[in-house]
Amino acid sequence: MGKFSESIFSGFLALFWLSARVCSQTQEPQVPCFFIFGDSLVDNGNNNGILTLARANYRPYGIDFLQGVTGRFTNGRTFVDALAQLLGFPNYIPPYARTRGPALLRGVNYASGAAGIRDETGNNLGDHMPMNQQVSNFANTVIQMRRFFRGDTNALNSYLSRCIFYSGMGSNDYLNNYFMPDFYSTGSDFTPKAYAAALLQDYTRQLMELYELGARKVVVTSVGQIGCIPYELARLNGSQCNEKINQAIVIFNTSLRKLVDSFNRGQLPGAKFVYLDSFTSSRDLVRNAATYGFEVVDKGCCGVGKNNGQITCLPLQQPCDDRRKYIFWDAFHPTEVANIIMAKRAYSSKSQSLTYPINIQQLAML
Repeated sequence: MGKFSESIFSGFLALFWLSARVCSQTQEPQVPCFFIFGDSLVDNGNNNGILTLARANYRPYGIDFLQGVTGRFTNGRTFVDALAQLLGFPNYIPPYARTRGPALLRGVNYASGAAGIRDETGNNLGDHMPMNQQVSNFANTVIQMRRFFRGDTNALNSYLSRCIFYSGMGSNDYLNNYFMPDFYSTGSDFTPKAYAAALLQDYTRQLMELYELGARKVVVTSVGQIGCIPYELARLNGSQCNEKINQAIVIFNTSLRKLVDSFNRGQLPGAKFVYLDSFTSSRDLVRNAATYGFEVVDKGCCGVGKNNGQITCLPLQQPCDDRRKYIFWDAFHPTEVANIIMAKRAYSSKSQSLTYPINIQQLAML
């Protein structure tokens, strides 16, 4: 081979090596791991093996998901599935119920349908893992992870400090507790302001426990505009939001944002909390539906009764044909398309009215 041919060949090898290196770098996640706490909005199968009505491990749930039926309460990807992809993870974060060993190092999803901040929340639907249990499960995960760091607590803490922790709690504390007087007394025991204060007191303790266990980059979401979901619309006249619920939620959300400020101003040294305003985001999705390609904003793609909002999708029920035109998949949960839109906003929005004080992409870079 001549010198000219050799130089071309060497140049080709260098270019190939550089391309491979760039590709490998782009595939590397922006953070080493992603831990998820929440309810059915982000549950991906933790309720499959327990005795509960809050489960989605049957068709038509997962009809548009590559892995099929998994226990996700939507037709495809959840909010955190889309977020994991934006963060560069090659695979979805697996559920705690079936994650052990080295897989723990990439993160775990502890979310459970019907779960709330309060332990009794969601008991009307059966068994579930409330936030206290989810935090306890994470504590068990930390113990298991320690052996991969040869018992070096400092090394483990350093690793966890670079991970992102997501917590979306509170919806069921209103839907399946405070505004369900046939099952719970909280609606008569507390004023909306006192109930929000009680929730925040518990939630503060839970988030501080996560901090003590190693969480430093934490995303907390407000409660969405659940007074306007198909379930609530069906309970009224089919088109009017339940503003009583929305007003109560705003009290909680306002206090949660103040809590984030408190944590960021030195109450938890070394921590950075981000507040996602799901209430504003979900409201904007409905108000500007046509901008995002949605045509149906008040009905579930599948379900039963008025607005397809009286119960969730029935097993093997035929859903709507074009899920892209619907904001809601069932009586309670968004479609995959809506989840992706909201995840992209949370990840890169420059508006502090949606993500405060920074977005998730900026949080990952810290």
